[in-house]
Amino acid sequence: MKLSIVVPAYNEELTVVQVIHAAKAVELPAGIDREIVVVNDGSNDGTAGVLGRFDGDRFVRVFHQTNQGKAAAIRRGLKEVTGDLVLIQDADLEYHPSQYPQLLAPVLSFQADAVYGSRFKGRIEAMEPINRWANIVSNITFNVLFGTRLTDINTCFKLFRTADLRSITIESEHFALETEITAKLRRKGIRIVEVPINYQARSIGQGKKIDWPKGLWMYWAIFQYRFSKG
Repeated sequence: MKLSIVVPAYNEELTVVQVIHAAKAVELPAGIDREIVVVNDGSNDGTAGVLGRFDGDRFVRVFHQTNQGKAAAIRRGLKEVTGDLVLIQDADLEYHPSQYPQLLAPVLSFQADAVYGSRFKGRIEAMEPINRWANIVSNITFNVLFGTRLTDINTCFKLFRTADLRSITIESEHFALETEITAKLRRKGIRIVEVPINYQARSIGQGKKIDWPKGLWMYWAIFQYRFSKG
């Protein structure tokens, strides 16, 4: 079995190399191979240059595209993966690759079809109170409308069976894809299990990409995908 790790990257020259090295180094369960698919989404810093270090690396494949947003980068990565399972890994260090085994465990034991790393079941460091409450409100709204008991629909640490993720059409731009994916998989009856993770938040000044306009689009997407026919 192979795990494909999709790394969407935009202006992450300071952390993307560390993330890739950590993803390569983490010890996976026996019998699990890995590939790392990095999609540089039109970065205008030195991201493209540092990714050149992985030319010829048998575990890492790098793709470049014009800036289209995180959702487009994930769509591109999903087209390129060859694994049975696909894991989304941000190119910063808010979510550390050392936690892959705990994400894999429920799928490998046939207890889940998809696994979300829940920050609210684990340990959160440095998250702004307003961001924490925005996430809580989003979780409550989603659970009420979809009949779920999820604690962290907006986590960026998600593991899927590749066939399940390819069975839906991702239409969103930027970060609303987190809501869209969860809503569409829920409609298909995909079993989503959460596991606790550790999360180290960073600020806008440190390179965080989510701002209030994007956050509001993420929230609106809950209603959009609950009451749309798609």
